[in-house]
Amino acid sequence: MALSTSLNSLGVLSNASPKFPVIFNLLKTSPWNTHLKIKSILKPSSLSLFTQPFILNPKPKTQNLQTPTIRSLFTGIVEEMGEIKQLGIADHGGVNLKILAKTVIEDVRLGDSIAINGTCLTVTDFDTQMGEFTVGLAPETLRKTSLSELEPGSLVNLERAIQPRGRMGGHFVQGHVDGTGEIVGKDVEGDSLWIKVKVDERMLKYVVPKGFIAVDGTSLTVVDVFDQELCFNFMLVAYTQQKVVIPLKEIGQKVNLEVDILGKYVERLLSSGFVDSIKAP
Repeated sequence: MALSTSLNSLGVLSNASPKFPVIFNLLKTSPWNTHLKIKSILKPSSLSLFTQPFILNPKPKTQNLQTPTIRSLFTGIVEEMGEIKQLGIADHGGVNLKILAKTVIEDVRLGDSIAINGTCLTVTDFDTQMGEFTVGLAPETLRKTSLSELEPGSLVNLERAIQPRGRMGGHFVQGHVDGTGEIVGKDVEGDSLWIKVKVDERMLKYVVPKGFIAVDGTSLTVVDVFDQELCFNFMLVAYTQQKVVIPLKEIGQKVNLEVDILGKYVERLLSSGFVDSIKAP
């Protein structure tokens, strides 16, 4: 590890009966089991909490990683692990996520940015006495991250946006998740833990040995890249294993990934003809 809205959201219920409404069909079904799924809904059904048509326009499958404007910045140094208290549909039709925490709400204000498993989200409500805060999840966030797998009781990595006076202990992390990877290997070596993650080819090109990558918001150093397997690995020392959620995940589960933004900027410059322009007499 190196870098108000309503509180009456409906919690997700596992093994729910028909009389208990559950959030269904919000995401496309993925190869992994998810607790919160979202996909296009053309008309309300008995299995939906939506009373009005709610249509999500999926992005084209072939798209390049974006280089969004930096609004908040993180280091990838996880401050604490929070616990999911509630996940459900909000009054405004979106999805609310309520999290139990201590450290990150010590000085929280409405509108603050907090990275949740590496996803930059905005605080929409909080209660310091109860030790909890709420953020809203947009459909695109649920499509692109592993947050759809969360359920009450799940643990998540939390980090507040850095302030200019703070130390920079990790690397520059925006909290803009580029996509997800699948844990395909976990091996113990002494008191350290090796984790191997599989990603798609589109993202792997930004991953380099000894380079930075944010995994569930944890700033980590890539050890090796396996191009043939579309995988990379990293090692967690004993201290880090106690401070982040990655070791708690099983093989087959997803992790949020954010590649180093420098690679994306370099690619953008090269593809734009910038190098050729500066070579011209």
